Amino acid sequence: MDVDAAIAHIPRLRRYARVLLGDAARADDLVQDTLERACLKWGLWRPPEAASSEAVQKALRSWLLTLMHNLYANQWQQTGLHRMVEWDEACSPSHDPTAAMSLRLDLERALACLPSQAREVLLLVSMEQFSYAETAAMLDVPIGTVMSRLARAREQLRRLMEGERPVAPTLRAVK
Repeated sequence: MDVDAAIAHIPRLRRYARVLLGDAARADDLVQDTLERACLKWGLWRPPEAASSEAVQKALRSWLLTLMHNLYANQWQQTGLHRMVEWDEACSPSHDPTAAMSLRLDLERALACLPSQAREVLLLVSMEQFSYAETAAMLDVPIGTVMSRLARAREQLRRLMEGERPVAPTLRAVK
């Protein structure tokens, strides 16, 4: 297997990055950074032994998504994105007071309103169909953390889809 095998995963990497970041240009940059890192670290990837080609492809996708998560986490800390930011248009209510009460966020806007840790877990389990254990390994967190983040993310998403206004986060990441 060579680096060209990663090319087949670009559409999924782009989809995950776009939903994770909510910005197509930044998502494409993250995918590019991920593929560059994969090229540099290709010698570290080990396909599962005696596995079907499907299992090898899933393992490669998992490895690429792990690289992407680590790059995202590093960029998040280095750029100060962890600081409180004002809501953007995706999370702000409609300016029309009569429409504000009946406003229902579509799925993309609702996902954009979730905290990044909740969005990551929800996307990996629901969209990419990784198991809790695989997700925990990719994010380097315990399975219980994956389960609780997923439960909270699903509940927040349900509320947002029902039209509740997003709640500004009250917790901040600390070192």
